[in-house]
Amino acid sequence: MIRPIGFRMNEQTAVNNYYQKVLENVLPSTVNAKAQQEFDNYVEKLRSFGVNVIVISDTDDSDTPDSIFPNNWISFHQEGTVGLYPMFAENRRLERREDVLDTLESKGFVIENVIDYTSAESEKVFLEGTGSLLLDRVHKKAYCALSPRADEELFIEFCEDFEYTPVVFTANQTVNGERKAIYHTNVMMCLGETFSVICLSSIDDKKERKNVIKHLKDDGKEIIDITEAQVNNFAGNMLQVRGKDDELFLVMSQAAYDSLNQGQINKIEKHCKIISSSLDVIEGCGGGSARCMMAEVFLPKE
Repeated sequence: MIRPIGFRMNEQTAVNNYYQKVLENVLPSTVNAKAQQEFDNYVEKLRSFGVNVIVISDTDDSDTPDSIFPNNWISFHQEGTVGLYPMFAENRRLERREDVLDTLESKGFVIENVIDYTSAESEKVFLEGTGSLLLDRVHKKAYCALSPRADEELFIEFCEDFEYTPVVFTANQTVNGERKAIYHTNVMMCLGETFSVICLSSIDDKKERKNVIKHLKDDGKEIIDITEAQVNNFAGNMLQVRGKDDELFLVMSQAAYDSLNQGQINKIEKHCKIISSSLDVIEGCGGGSARCMMAEVFLPKE
């Protein structure tokens, strides 16, 4: 996780991230301080459940208002491979840092290979890491909602390189009465080991929706459907993690938790416990939530 030092609403990402908004009750001068407080409380809560969190601070030598969301530029894989991804917003490209890899290696993680897709930026082709890619690492399937930040051809290339079966669809949200592509797959969908939280109604094409349902059911996952209103509260932006004694938890923001009904909570808790933390300023200005803040490390240890 990357602790922010210059967090604010990023004007370059707001063009197609419709979840970002100007917070009228928070002064711009206090946005970063509030985001840091939310970040620190979140990390503390994760660690209290035995989740191993590696915190690296952002640097002040470049303008990186979204550095708090590292999962978009990097992914880590079991065989020691690292993926680096092309980013839609130019100021987000500055988030990529070699020293992040050095830090992980210093903690005993093994990096054998780096697959770098970032040259696609010169052609205005983007695929924003595990924001765009939802990876079922057990069944080797990758789910991707196409958008200006998730190119189909590059997604297929990723699947060939990492040997995943692609599941492609388009997910939409209503913006001022129009259906527009949701910018990241992980906003409307979450994959757990034995379940998936997903906004099925966002997949307007019925064939695509049936195909996604079939893949999830074939892999034995219980489907926990959420509404577009719940997606607007980041109820799709969740991540399953392991704590002490390998216990599984589903991590989400407080706003996401508060938007769920008791039936949905009961279904999730059949599979794992829930961890929630207040991320109101980060969600409001950043348009991302609990899952976006975590780049999960699957690298082997020495």
